[in-house]
Amino acid sequence: MKLTRLLCIGIALLLVGCESEPQTRQGKFYAFGTEIDVSLYDVNEDVANNTITILEEAFSNINNSWHAWQPSTLTTINAAISEGKAIAVEEDTAQLINLAKTLARDSQHLFNPAAGKLFELWGFHQDNWFESHPPPSESDINNWLTQRPTMDDIHITNGELTSSNSFVKLGFGAFAKGFAVDTAIKALKQHGINNAIVNIGGDLRAIGSHGQRPWIIGIRHPRQSGMLASIALKGDESVFTSGDYERFFQYDGKRYPHIIDPRTGYPAAQATSVTVLHANASIADAAATALFVAGDDWPTIAAAMQIDRVMLVRPDGQIELSPLMKDRVRLIGNAKPAIIRVLKDSSTS
Repeated sequence: MKLTRLLCIGIALLLVGCESEPQTRQGKFYAFGTEIDVSLYDVNEDVANNTITILEEAFSNINNSWHAWQPSTLTTINAAISEGKAIAVEEDTAQLINLAKTLARDSQHLFNPAAGKLFELWGFHQDNWFESHPPPSESDINNWLTQRPTMDDIHITNGELTSSNSFVKLGFGAFAKGFAVDTAIKALKQHGINNAIVNIGGDLRAIGSHGQRPWIIGIRHPRQSGMLASIALKGDESVFTSGDYERFFQYDGKRYPHIIDPRTGYPAAQATSVTVLHANASIADAAATALFVAGDDWPTIAAAMQIDRVMLVRPDGQIELSPLMKDRVRLIGNAKPAIIRVLKDSSTS
């Protein structure tokens, strides 16, 4: 069952007879290989507990649909692409893929969900990705680079998906979490839950507030324990971070993070974390990955993706902020003054 349909049916049945006394209710469950925390304000305990149960089932379903290497809708699509065959896709699947295509183009394909074979070469599309193993050979990477698949190689017409490049292998690890969070928040809002946070492994979207206070969230330090910064959220905002500390393996004393630059075929190395603040979780999720890959050029890619609130942390600890992010983020114990980077429109340069 689709995530939206499951949430709407379940939540509509629960919202009868809510108590008037406002409280914050919290729950936790696991999906997408990480912990998901849900906070609901101004709903009664029964509604909160049952809503969280519905969310858990819905997130599990969407994770199972888009799993990159275990049997799923996604692996079925990838098998058809590999064999050069057309495959029928449902409308909601087509919508997700077309949104990913738009975000990929806007990012100049630094966000590249068609690069699944490259991530497979690096060993990240398997359950034991964290175990020590050799990196791919230079010849294997060069072979992938000669084909250089992108989302522009995906075509959907009259409900049928085809690809002009057999090297395309879809993977939505840098996008599906944001999409799921957006869908969950939409369903909550449609049924009168207007003050909530859905937090998926530290990435989140928050709506409303808890009473007279805003939701305040912390941003993890990429190299130390504790928080690097905090942000007080305003009404309806998403905060997503891509960092080289999230998934990596080590081999012969060298660390290999999972954020791969599709231009070189190797892990991106000009940042340790990138945080994006945006109204839409799907866009924030994809943009955080794209800006991490962009490194020095992040202001240009941010402008192209219409992202105006960004914080990037460099390997030496230097923090860079977009002008509008400077007004929103509170840095905690930073040793160096942040550098403000003005966004740059490449079409006018």
